[in-house]
Amino acid sequence: MKQPRPHILIVDGYPKIDRENLGKCGMNSAGKLYVNMLKKACPEMTHDILYPSDPDTALPMGSSLENYDGVAWTGCSLTIQDTTDKRVAKHLELAREAYRIGVPQFGTCWGIQIAAVAAGGTVAANPNGREMGIARKITLSPSGRGHALYQNKPTTFDGFVSHFDEVTHLPDGAEVLAGNAFTRVQALSVHHLKGTFWGLQYHPEYDLFQMARLMYCRRENLTNEGFFSDEENAFQMVENFEILHKNPDNMALAWQLGIEADILVDTVRQIEPYNWMHGLVIPHMGK
Repeated sequence: MKQPRPHILIVDGYPKIDRENLGKCGMNSAGKLYVNMLKKACPEMTHDILYPSDPDTALPMGSSLENYDGVAWTGCSLTIQDTTDKRVAKHLELAREAYRIGVPQFGTCWGIQIAAVAAGGTVAANPNGREMGIARKITLSPSGRGHALYQNKPTTFDGFVSHFDEVTHLPDGAEVLAGNAFTRVQALSVHHLKGTFWGLQYHPEYDLFQMARLMYCRRENLTNEGFFSDEENAFQMVENFEILHKNPDNMALAWQLGIEADILVDTVRQIEPYNWMHGLVIPHMGK
């Protein structure tokens, strides 16, 4: 039997200068992380990457959103509360158009915020400040425990995270699927107009190496904010994450860092994009 070949638009929200800065720190681009993650979920997938924060960016010649079976939103360095930023408006209009057309959407971090605001919800600064590194004890809500997004996911789990903002007011048609003590809305499902958007505040596309590189890149700010006692402490954490990434069977280090299979094992950490692809995108193809 011929396997479905969903065609996905990956929306990498980072401006070019920020993509370059993260690259200098050894990180993959957000778009590449998404390609890798979604290819694991569906190897037959084809894709285009759109950079809407760059000037004069556009869909490939001859394409429109109707040509795609799904839209996947990466993280982003912009702030969705900045209503004067034309780049933010561009992102929101793209999401609203996908809602109007009915293309299934998925996103992480910036993606969950786009999901909410484009449908009429609100995002604000998290009063707890920055949530960074590993979000602990994310717990499925009653709605989340029965939701297709979380099929075969533990009820409580940890996830990679890096954000200041959070969804504070839900749009009509939204339900909270997961949260933790730091951030009330860690996952969201939004039904708006003809479309459905499954969004996560955390980052299943990251692994220990990518998070280590992100902490390295932001070590000065993280030290100033109290995540590390000094730069040497930051370097030690970066090194520990990279060691465990290379040697995931190092159970002593995993124990010291409080890291288990929900972080270490791709098929556990990335079950959400798999469920989106097979539970929403592929069933929607051809409709």
